[in-house]
Amino acid sequence: MSQKIKWIEAQQRHAFCALSAIPVRTEAKDSSEQCTQLLFGEPIEILQYSQPWLKIRSILDGYEGYIDHKQVLPLTDKELRRWLDQFRYATSPTLCIQGPMGKQLLSGGALVGAQTKFEIGSFSYQIENELGATDSWTYALSFLNTPYLWGGKSHFGIDCSGLVQNVFRLLQINLPRDAYQQATHGQITSFEECQLLDLAFFKNADGRIHHVGIIGPERQILHASGQVRIDTLTQEGIFNSSAAKITHSLYQIRRLF
Repeated sequence: MSQKIKWIEAQQRHAFCALSAIPVRTEAKDSSEQCTQLLFGEPIEILQYSQPWLKIRSILDGYEGYIDHKQVLPLTDKELRRWLDQFRYATSPTLCIQGPMGKQLLSGGALVGAQTKFEIGSFSYQIENELGATDSWTYALSFLNTPYLWGGKSHFGIDCSGLVQNVFRLLQINLPRDAYQQATHGQITSFEECQLLDLAFFKNADGRIHHVGIIGPERQILHASGQVRIDTLTQEGIFNSSAAKITHSLYQIRRLF
């Protein structure tokens, strides 16, 4: 699969993430805060071009920020439309692909083709191994002990809302990036009626939504706090058995399907 790599040029409007996970920053400099990530295959709109920085908007969730132009590859408008019609989310915690850059290890939630061999624009790829999860909760559990990373969205590092967005994309529910935005989706349900894969939202001392987790069996809560972990959900909030206290105050439970 030897292919010549063509980097982004000033006149191009669209591109896709060519690496396993790349940082999207709030400012056009390496020292700036990572506000989110793009996973392999995620398409973007280029809002402003300079070298080495591109100001971009995610096609999938509308998030804006700055990326290094060397970490994405170009798409024409026609190629973008074709890719949006063809991609699927990888359901394996990790998978290996071979492409124009050589072998790459991807995280679950990456965008790949429906077949073992697939193309993104003019670039050819082949999936070398993928063992998909049997169900959504099993896939969610594959993130256990992933380190917390502000702005992270992958099995290599993730934050609370990134975890929720990644898992729910496999359910064909494309949620916004931040917890407070995710809390505007679905229907409110009571603590007594909560069920598997409902979302629990938590507020801080100022009354703002600052945390989200996925409800599991027997009122377990899967969430990213230090690392992705399972704790107990109570009517007051998250009870962390290691700390022997409530660490997050419950605000609301929502059902998305």
